[in-house]
Amino acid sequence: MYQKLSKYNFLILILFLTLFSNNQKKCHAQSNLWEVGTARVDITPQTSLWLAGYASRDHAAEGTLHKIWAKALALKDQKGNTGVIVTADILGFPKGMSDEIRAQCREKYGLSKAQIILSASHTHTGPVLKNSLYDIYPLNEQRIKAIEDYSDKLSKKIVGLVGKALKNIFPAQLYSGNGVVRFQINRRNNNAATLSAQSDLNGPNDYAVPVLQVKKKGGKLAAFLFGYACHPTVLNFYKWSGDYPGFAQIALEENNPGVNAMFFQGCGADQNPLPRRSVALARQYGQELASTVETVLEEESRPLPSELHTAYSEIDLSFAEPPDLETLKKVAADTTVKYRQKWALHMIDKIEKGQALPKSYPYPVQVWKIGNQPLIVLGGEVVIDYAIELKRIFGQNLFVMAYANDVMSYIPSLRVLREGGYEGAGAATVYGLPAAWQADIENKILGEVIKLSKETSVAMPQTKVLSD
Repeated sequence: MYQKLSKYNFLILILFLTLFSNNQKKCHAQSNLWEVGTARVDITPQTSLWLAGYASRDHAAEGTLHKIWAKALALKDQKGNTGVIVTADILGFPKGMSDEIRAQCREKYGLSKAQIILSASHTHTGPVLKNSLYDIYPLNEQRIKAIEDYSDKLSKKIVGLVGKALKNIFPAQLYSGNGVVRFQINRRNNNAATLSAQSDLNGPNDYAVPVLQVKKKGGKLAAFLFGYACHPTVLNFYKWSGDYPGFAQIALEENNPGVNAMFFQGCGADQNPLPRRSVALARQYGQELASTVETVLEEESRPLPSELHTAYSEIDLSFAEPPDLETLKKVAADTTVKYRQKWALHMIDKIEKGQALPKSYPYPVQVWKIGNQPLIVLGGEVVIDYAIELKRIFGQNLFVMAYANDVMSYIPSLRVLREGGYEGAGAATVYGLPAAWQADIENKILGEVIKLSKETSVAMPQTKVLSD
């Protein structure tokens, strides 16, 4: 009797443990289940427009190397918290366009600025956009009208793209990982003209390739977002293209039919792909980046719980003291560099009309926590020092995106600001700002990131180390 009862109790225990284990697995699977939507739209100009990025160009685009795209990834966690990431093969989203797109997304879809990211690849073979870097291009009224028409259509396309991604929702699981590729070269520390004779390359650099992958139920790959910190300046000719990020996306989508491959630019403001200036090299770097992403996809990645936190703010970054009127008039009289002359004339015109030059700029900072994967999102052309410092603060698994929501100028670290040069000072003129940034720029940005990280429960290494 005792033996029979023991066997009976043992069978009951086994059944209970099995049911408990299955229930635990079911709960774990549900806690990792997201709702995800993807969409894409061709944004290749169909009319002759000026190409963005190089002041040396002397005529409009002549054709297309490959199509350029805007793509969207919508994420919704198990509590209904929603966010949308848009990537686009353009130089950058000017503030006016970015504000308009996000205002429309709030009106149509209820998305706050915290819930949407507008990310530009920074390709230098994309179109000039409305009210962006006009002084460096020889534009007349007709060309400006064409730019404005294209920009307005692009804004509408992106708003529609966001809606489509929100509508095309399917259950999925998210995973994150990091790879490494090493074709970025710090252009401030290495001379491109003598690169072939160098045996050592000087930094700082950040070679990480962050990858966020989306898998449908059953494990089928549906989309992935990947990044790299390096200027897309291999090509400087007159055909539309996404440069090396465009070739990377093409290669990845050919290897994974039906999958949306989305690229985001990191803190690559002082990083160049060298050598450069040929389609073959752009394709090579794209394939290298794509191969790295494929490696991350094949390796074991970290599953991300279905929990999304988003935060956004704009902080006032102060300008240094602008040049006085006498200095500006000297610059205006010098015809050697046309864009500097135009800049000086604009500054003089404002002063003579009694308009005060701006003393600061509203700089966008954004933090997302996707499961246990933190994503820091910064505006402008951010130098690599920020990625290095942010990873020191938050850990090496951190994803850092720049060139997002607004590209208003270069964002130097204190080191670069003190060293000067194009990234430290000269770019302010190119972007039409009254002066370079004040020395507190780095502390202000990092301080705001830390503040938003607390709002989104992003842990620092001393409190929690992300598992490999």
